[in-house]
Amino acid sequence: MKISDFKIKEGSKFRLSETKTDSTGNLLSKEQADIPMAQNIIQLAHLQNKLYAQDKYGVIIIFQAMDTAGKDGVIKHVMTGLNPQSTHVHSFKQPSVEELNHDYLWRASQNLPERGHVGIFNRSYYEEVLVVKVHDLIKNEKLPQNLIKGDVWQKRYQQINAFEKYLYQNGYIILKFFLNISKEEQKNRLIERIDDKSKNWKFSAADIEERQYWDNYQKCYQQMIQSTSVKHAPWYVIPSDNKWFSRYLISEIILKTLSRLKLEYPSLNEEQLLSLAKYKEQLLNEQ
Repeated sequence: MKISDFKIKEGSKFRLSETKTDSTGNLLSKEQADIPMAQNIIQLAHLQNKLYAQDKYGVIIIFQAMDTAGKDGVIKHVMTGLNPQSTHVHSFKQPSVEELNHDYLWRASQNLPERGHVGIFNRSYYEEVLVVKVHDLIKNEKLPQNLIKGDVWQKRYQQINAFEKYLYQNGYIILKFFLNISKEEQKNRLIERIDDKSKNWKFSAADIEERQYWDNYQKCYQQMIQSTSVKHAPWYVIPSDNKWFSRYLISEIILKTLSRLKLEYPSLNEEQLLSLAKYKEQLLNEQ
């Protein structure tokens, strides 16, 4: 399995309708992924420790998807070994009054991770070119009328690209995942939420309402990915009909990305090492 098969190259004219939602790469079953998945989680924890100690990079992981695609499950299972002290998960819900009184990237800026930390965005500022576009909510954003004329969405793609380039040039690693689920599989998962009492709380009538806009969302996702997948902040389109595979694949991508940073614990100079030896001797000689 090549990770590059799921990475959208800058300028690509890929068609979302032509991508497979049920692919499992070269794996035939969940059992084949269990051991390497567990190993990946352990390695991610080691790399996160080095990321935190080195204190140079910040990591932003973005998840976008249709409802029921498995964002929460990925965060729970893939990030399970990360140190919560340096990991922050933020869910982007309907903007508050305060957020609407600022530019649309303001709330993202407020939730950027510190250097050495991992920030996970469950949905993100990309909602501004998805749900806002599908439901024409831009008129609620208090913008001057002259600023929402013409191709406002193309302008937003450019603004987002500029924002992510700025972050990259300031030491942020940006990973963007679109969990690609089929409409049929979404239906099955919604029915499961109704049938399984332990999952009733997850069901929302809004999910049924949003299914009516499925084609519009698919079009918006395709345009968004085509316009904002760049070398320093690529989109990965993750087949998500099989939860076990999407989780494994995402763990592989994050692991390989962090491994390329060549993270190391800070090294001490000779004077600092001598000081450590002195302090150790002092401790050993305590009465």
